[in-house]
Amino acid sequence: MNYNEKAEAFKRLLKIMDELREGCPWDRKQTMESLRNLTIEETYELADAILDKDMSEIMEEIGDVMLHLVFYSKIAEEQNAFDVGEAIHAVCDKLINRHPHIYGDVKVDGEEDVMKNWEQLKLKEGKKSVLSGVPKSLPSMVKAYRMQDKVKQVGFEWENSDQVWEKVAEEMEEFKVEFDTAQDKHKMEEEFGDVLFSLINFARFNGIDPETALAKVNIKFKKRFEYIEENASKDLNDMTLEEMDVLWEKAKIL
Repeated sequence: MNYNEKAEAFKRLLKIMDELREGCPWDRKQTMESLRNLTIEETYELADAILDKDMSEIMEEIGDVMLHLVFYSKIAEEQNAFDVGEAIHAVCDKLINRHPHIYGDVKVDGEEDVMKNWEQLKLKEGKKSVLSGVPKSLPSMVKAYRMQDKVKQVGFEWENSDQVWEKVAEEMEEFKVEFDTAQDKHKMEEEFGDVLFSLINFARFNGIDPETALAKVNIKFKKRFEYIEENASKDLNDMTLEEMDVLWEKAKIL
């Protein structure tokens, strides 16, 4: 599609949203709060489609997410707060302001310079902290990764991978000591959190997305355990771990 065709498609969505908001009892009833959990669900469905590399599904889920964004804008327009056009212009202005190497005379040498400039510009715009843009409701692993990545942009970063791994080893030893004494469950939880945080940091430092890595492991585990269920000669509750391990090993080579 060319620009005009894409614009027509977006106008069509806006018109349908107006019609649904006026004529459909379910759509009329919705509020920003009632849509919130549905939007989160749609976002995860898009994330699943991306991991599956299913372009048809990705296209569908992008449409669903876009519908939700238009829906929020419609509700805001009814409340005389803003409309979808203002929201789009606002993000366009932000993109222009935060890309002075494209729309200004700033010179950059690569991606790292772009990210550093981005965080500095956000602070100039009135953000009180480089961490203020990290959503409170992000899943904890993603949130840890984003915080680590953001403080990196202002120089709060390790010098090399060995240093990061030493921190992982240190945190694991502290957790083991606390676990062996088994005196304070809350302290064990805290130390375990430190282990996870340091592992996420090690992954980030070495170019590994820990959320994606864990998501893929979950898929792999699910597939292999379902193989055990499908090929078990008797009820799983009647099988020994050794018997299940035989099927697990077979599932690994499929």
